[in-house]
Amino acid sequence: MNRILEVCLVAFTFATNLTPVSHAQSPALQKGISVQMPQTSNAVPVPEADDGEAWIITVSADGSMYFGTDPVTAASLADEMKSRPRDRAAQLYIKADARVPFAQVEKVLEAASVDFFQNAVLLTSQREASSPGTLVPPKGLEVRIGSPAPAGAVATVVELHDSGLQPPSLKINNDPISWSALQTTLKQHFQKGDEKAIVVKVDGQMPFARVAQLIDICRSTGATVALPTPEL
Repeated sequence: MNRILEVCLVAFTFATNLTPVSHAQSPALQKGISVQMPQTSNAVPVPEADDGEAWIITVSADGSMYFGTDPVTAASLADEMKSRPRDRAAQLYIKADARVPFAQVEKVLEAASVDFFQNAVLLTSQREASSPGTLVPPKGLEVRIGSPAPAGAVATVVELHDSGLQPPSLKINNDPISWSALQTTLKQHFQKGDEKAIVVKVDGQMPFARVAQLIDICRSTGATVALPTPEL
């Protein structure tokens, strides 16, 4: 009887010791504000966005802003950024609703430039399906804030305008271009020796989903993409 009791105690101790290891291997996903993110095809994994210390600015469909889960205003965002200590090498993540006007995202970029961020990552959802039960890391499109080209180099300018038609009109260096020809035309520019740097200029009332679609195509060419702000 004592021998049976010993075996049971050993088995119980072994099982108990395994439990903390199992929990330690489970990723801790950062809580946040839920939005309908735009879908893209060329975003890259950014697992750091799930870190509890990651700086995530969320813009909801009605234009409300959140720093992590704390409500903020566009006017106070720059001061909020300055007041919080951060690792200067850390990224800024922007999680904007697909339906929000791009002008609201521009306000985040403007505040980021005040706090000396040179880059930001636009978080997006992906078209590919994931296996049930699989944890998929967040993905995003990195953009420059300001000029993407080295000093003395000239960037290609891509403009997105609301022409009243669908899809909205596009221009490359002031020349009208169709959406279907955009990627090919950009690649031709780069093959001729143009700097692989693109500045994207957008009407402020354009839905963020369209802007993300444009940046997605631009990034597919291997170019650096920049979004200027009103102060740059």
